[in-house]
Amino acid sequence: MLVATCVVEMSLDGVYSLKEKRSIVKSILARLPNQFNVAVAEVDHQDVWQTAVIGLVTVGNDAGYLHALLEKAVAWIEQARPDAPIVHYEIEFR
Repeated sequence: MLVATCVVEMSLDGVYSLKEKRSIVKSILARLPNQFNVAVAEVDHQDVWQTAVIGLVTVGNDAGYLHALLEKAVAWIEQARPDAPIVHYEIEFR
């Protein structure tokens, strides 16, 4: 069994309150599990307005499939939320 994780750091340059940030992050956190069957959570910088860090996790036995799934999820974030450009992301297997 493989556990694939992805940490995604996003820049929220036009955000000036935690309320605005929460609306963007909650939207992403609600839609990713439905689209890609992954678990997601905000994992860092919860109190910083202009940065969001989310974690994605999935489990399976085919590393190639899991990697492709997480890459597709990252691409979906870039396409669906142009107001939250991705600064950096990293995929790891455990």
